[in-house]
Amino acid sequence: MIKIKNYIPNFITSLNIAAGTLSIIFSFEGLTSMAAFLILIAAVFDFLDGMMARLLNAYSELGKQLDSLADLISFGVAPAIIVYHIMKSSLLIDTLYPHNLEFTKFLYLLSILLIPIFSALRLAKFNIDTKQSTSFIGLPTPANALFFASIPIISSQNPFDPFLFLIYNKTILLGIIIASALLLVSPIPMFSFKFKNLKFKDNIIRYIFLALIVSLLFFTGSNDKQLLGSIILEFRIIEFFIEIFYILAKALPIIIFLYILLSTINSLFIKLTNRTKINS
Repeated sequence: MIKIKNYIPNFITSLNIAAGTLSIIFSFEGLTSMAAFLILIAAVFDFLDGMMARLLNAYSELGKQLDSLADLISFGVAPAIIVYHIMKSSLLIDTLYPHNLEFTKFLYLLSILLIPIFSALRLAKFNIDTKQSTSFIGLPTPANALFFASIPIISSQNPFDPFLFLIYNKTILLGIIIASALLLVSPIPMFSFKFKNLKFKDNIIRYIFLALIVSLLFFTGSNDKQLLGSIILEFRIIEFFIEIFYILAKALPIIIFLYILLSTINSLFIKLTNRTKINS
């Protein structure tokens, strides 16, 4: 008898693929904010397929490989096309004509290839590494993709955000692309969000990170408190979630930075603790 539960995680992974592919299509149409929104949707599906696999005990080698292929589309190719549009804008290129494009500008545009290439390397390393069951080594591809996806969402809400003036500088953007590519394949241990239990002692770093996110969202959305208050009082549920989504999107670059910083500090702390135990 076919157990339907075994196919549920793979079905959710397929939704991840669908969202990533739609993101690519919207990017080709120039609708980068919608493309970015679909990457966020893909990230939700990526979280849910793993959660359902654990809840239903429906693990399979097929599911593992399918998940990596989905992530390459949604968190490798899709964000690269968004960054391609951003790089074009920073280079003041409206329509691409390769025959009369300056070689330097052409190299800048080619830099976006680092995102899918190093994402593929990251995913391949993950598939053959048995040490990444409860934590990650290197920046996870969804985190990298969410950083880049936040840019057009922030731009659609506030085109004069100071963050955008930095990002739309071709040199800074190139530096971020290179840094993110290196972080994907770096040996830095990064904590995961897989809670084995709810004990504070076993999840200190996760609770600290969640507390920082809540604080960050509170300050990021401080200008929207009055609007959120009126939405809640009038029971406009859909508008409430839309506003929360935009507040979260505005905070994503800082959230990803905090994640990398906390992971690095946590890794150094663990190393120092282990070294002290050995020497004592």
